[in-house]
Amino acid sequence: MSEKNIPRTYAVRTLGCQMNEHDSERMAGLLEQMGLTPVDQVPELSARATNAGDMGADVVVINTCSVRENAANKLFGNLGQLASVKRERPGMQIAVGGCLAQQMREGIVEKAPWVDAVFGTHNIDVLPALLKRAEHNREAAVEIEDSLKVFPSTLPTKRESVYAAWVSISVGCNNTCTFCIVPRLRGRERDRRPGEILAEVEAVVAQGAIEVTLLGQNVNSYGVSFRERGAFADLLRAVGNTEGLERLRFTSPHPAAFTDDVIEAMAETKAVMPSLHMPLQSGSDAVLRQMRRSYRRSRFAGILERVRQQIPDAAITTDIIVGFPGETEEDFQQTLEVVEESRFASAFTFIYSPRPGTPAAAREDMVDPEVVSDRYNRLLKLQNRISTEENEKQVGRTVDVLVGEFGGRKDASTSRITGRAADNRLVHVSIPEGIDAPRPGDMVTTTITHGAPHHLLAEGPVTVRRTRAGDAWEAAQAKEEPVGVSLGMPTVRPR
Repeated sequence: MSEKNIPRTYAVRTLGCQMNEHDSERMAGLLEQMGLTPVDQVPELSARATNAGDMGADVVVINTCSVRENAANKLFGNLGQLASVKRERPGMQIAVGGCLAQQMREGIVEKAPWVDAVFGTHNIDVLPALLKRAEHNREAAVEIEDSLKVFPSTLPTKRESVYAAWVSISVGCNNTCTFCIVPRLRGRERDRRPGEILAEVEAVVAQGAIEVTLLGQNVNSYGVSFRERGAFADLLRAVGNTEGLERLRFTSPHPAAFTDDVIEAMAETKAVMPSLHMPLQSGSDAVLRQMRRSYRRSRFAGILERVRQQIPDAAITTDIIVGFPGETEEDFQQTLEVVEESRFASAFTFIYSPRPGTPAAAREDMVDPEVVSDRYNRLLKLQNRISTEENEKQVGRTVDVLVGEFGGRKDASTSRITGRAADNRLVHVSIPEGIDAPRPGDMVTTTITHGAPHHLLAEGPVTVRRTRAGDAWEAAQAKEEPVGVSLGMPTVRPR
């Protein structure tokens, strides 16, 4: 292919959470609707590109996060890399979206004047228009809305995964956690109607997906917008009955609103997987009160107990913040106690970082960084021990492993592929000689032979089940096309 015949290309670089990944798929869909091609689909460019191919793209979009303290440093580090590339390629365009863009607005262009477009969390749909405006006016186009204009899930979508899909059920959050800036940047909760969600699930399953994760800042408060109690439990049952859907997950719930009807729906719906992410944040009631988390240690423990009564094999994960302002050694010891009692499969542990504009950031009783570091390391050591012990209990169990996007052979020396068990544990599976490597989206049944802190090993006999998702992946590879492209939502049936 000659240089003049190379199509205009794009790359989306995602920083942040699952909601950002979901939004990035919409940004990619909009760019493909403009006629752009993913840079990694153009061998002439991706061969010389770096950093996931985005250095060779004509349009680079950075979808930002604002939850952690180093979010701005990460963004401007990325922009600094791209500045030198753009100097050599004047036609290149750089756009910044997401939570940090919503927060900083014109400040991004003031610090990085080579940026062409800035848009926020509430108006992803304007990305194509901003790029065209910036090109025409030869100056940066900045447009930030203070409330949601177009629900992201109604936008064109280019899914990254052939076998799994994110489906958003709500945006925004009504909680007032003192450490969190998300409500300010994504607004109050807005729920999609069940019919819209079910239509999207059916659409992605028709495209080959066999696993769906329902997304929301607080999924179990779903229904508050249309005043329907029990809406999330009803939604789990309805989505779980979708023909062709094998695995259903959701993230993230909030302990304060997590009700028994949701546990019952999880236990009774075959497609709902035995995994649960339940953010703890702190084991101290005093700290939880200052965080405005609106639940206490005993309620949290009760939820875990009831989940395990009805779903004995459930793997429960969590989030924990270390060093929240005013946290004492006694508070921290209570967190260690809850971690020991809860037996989390894994935990996402964070050192508290003040976010400008949040109530906690204005406090004067910040914990000494050396103390925080020591506590963080102690928590990490404890959780690693528990994760190892819990994973070692999996030895001898027969599991179904959904092969990951980069399944294939993990490496030549071990002949392993990687995927997720039903409980979402990461599993490396040895594929014996003579058996073709399963495709991404295929299912492998095997027996666990070893448990490590962050993964399981399976080195025994395997059975490979070829799936619709694997077929879809193979078909896309044969056509040399990206998988999971959907330019527009199907007609929604009333429910």
